[in-house]
Amino acid sequence: MTLYSKITGTGSYLPANRVTNDQLAAQLAEKGVETSNEWIVTRSGIEARHYAAPDELSSDLAVHAARKALEMAGKTPADVDLVIVASSTPDFHGSFPSTACIVQQKLGMANGSAAFDVAAVCSGFVYAVSTADAFIRAGNHKRVLVIGAEVFSRIVDFNDRTTCVLFGDGAGAVLLEASNEPGILGAKLHADGSHADILSIPGNLANGAVAGSGFLHMDGPAVFKLAVSVLEKVAHEVLDHAGVAADQIDWLVPHQANIRIMNGTAKKLGLPLEKMVVTVNEHGNTSAASIPLALDQAVRDGRIKPGQNVLMEGVGGGFTWGAVLARM
Repeated sequence: MTLYSKITGTGSYLPANRVTNDQLAAQLAEKGVETSNEWIVTRSGIEARHYAAPDELSSDLAVHAARKALEMAGKTPADVDLVIVASSTPDFHGSFPSTACIVQQKLGMANGSAAFDVAAVCSGFVYAVSTADAFIRAGNHKRVLVIGAEVFSRIVDFNDRTTCVLFGDGAGAVLLEASNEPGILGAKLHADGSHADILSIPGNLANGAVAGSGFLHMDGPAVFKLAVSVLEKVAHEVLDHAGVAADQIDWLVPHQANIRIMNGTAKKLGLPLEKMVVTVNEHGNTSAASIPLALDQAVRDGRIKPGQNVLMEGVGGGFTWGAVLARM
C-alpha cells in the first residue's frame, strides 16, 4: 500500500495592527523618507500590511495559525507528532532554541514529538512542506504541523523605502496527515548560493553584538529577474514529475512578494489570472508565511475545494526556490 501525505487543515493569523500605505507614508515622512500609496502599489501591488505588537513573537503568531489548522482538521495538539516552523525571524537568535520547540510548548504538547525550524526565507514554507511529506511517506510520522511565521517588521530598515514598504508580519499553517489517497503529488526544491548576496541580512552575532548589518538588504532588480525565471522552470519541473498538465492546475498560490512577479509567472504557465490566489495587496510580503496565509484564505472563502490541484511555489534568500503540487 502506497502512503501519501494530505493537507487536512489550514489556518492563518494576522496581527491586529493593519497599516495602510497612506499611514506608512505619513510615518516615514516624519523620518524624512518619501513614498506614497501610488508609488508602493505601482511597484508591488501592496496596499496594506500588518505589524505585530511589541510583545508578539513569531511563535505567538504561529500558535494562532496552528490552532485554526488543527480545528479545521478536527485534531488536537496531542495528535501531532512533528512540528516544523519555517521562519527567518525566529524567537531566539540562530533558532536557539528553535521556534518550533517554543510553539510545541505553547500548544501544550507534552507527547515528546519532534520539532525543528527550517531556514529558507521566502521559500521556507515550500521547503517545510516537502520535508514533512518525505517524513510521512517514509512512515516516520503520521501528522505534521507545518507553519510559516514571520515578524519582518523587526528586520527592515525604515529609512530604506525600497524595502520597508514591502514586508509585513503574519503566520500560516497546514496539518499534513498520512493518507491512502494522493495529497502532495510532487515537490521540487533548489538553491544557488552564488546569489546569496542579492537578498540577505549581512550581519552575524559576535561577542554578544551584531557585526555588520542587522537589517534586510535586497537588490530588487536582481531578485525580480531571477525569480521570474526560476519560478516558471520549477513549476514545469514539479508538474512533469507529477504527470499533471498546466491546464489541470485549478489554483496557483505563489509566494506573495510582488504582483508583477506573480502575474508574470501565471502568464508563463498559461494560467488565467483568475486562477491565481492574490493576498499581497492586504498582507504585503510575509516571507515564509505568505503561501499558507493565501492558501488558508482561499480555502476558507470556498475558492479552493476538495479534489482540486493547487500549485504552491516560492523564491527566497539563499537564493532558494521550490514548488509543491497538492491535491486538496
